[in-house]
Amino acid sequence: MTNNNPFLNAQKQLKKAIDILDKKEYSSKLEIISNPKRILEISIPVKMDNWEIKVFTGFRSQHNDARGPFKGGIRFHPDVTRDEVKALSVWMSFKCSVVDIPLWGWKGWVIVDPKNLSITELERLSRWYVRELYKYIGPEIDVPAPDVNTTPQIMAWMMDEYSKLVWVYSPGSFTGKPLTSWGS
Repeated sequence: MTNNNPFLNAQKQLKKAIDILDKKEYSSKLEIISNPKRILEISIPVKMDNWEIKVFTGFRSQHNDARGPFKGGIRFHPDVTRDEVKALSVWMSFKCSVVDIPLWGWKGWVIVDPKNLSITELERLSRWYVRELYKYIGPEIDVPAPDVNTTPQIMAWMMDEYSKLVWVYSPGSFTGKPLTSWGS
């Protein structure tokens, strides 16, 4: 029977994989790789078009960076739990490991329904998300990508904001950008 907690399910899957491998040396590391290295919860103040300030909650779960920089998508969606974000970062690590990509998982999320925002509000939200997290991301640290309800345009705004904050044009700081922003 599966648990309704996605993070507990991810931890069980990891333990099961180690048990199948029957590698005792992995068992000693299970506690380390069963939990994210870092979980950030941020408040993102956004000036709305009507001049009111609305504060959104954002998350970032960086699972493990033993194989290289973190990698994973940013979701803009109204329904999320902290445990779901943690589980998604663990599963991203699994995906990278299975195909032997030297990256490890993370997941970012903002609790928002982007359909309820104007284009200018969406841009402000995207840029503030980066302002709150830029010290924890970058081409050699953590490379965000688009995911549910995030678009190439949003990735371009985020890359632009990151570049401004670090004082160097950094197209490698975000993937999923449009061709005009050095995307693929």
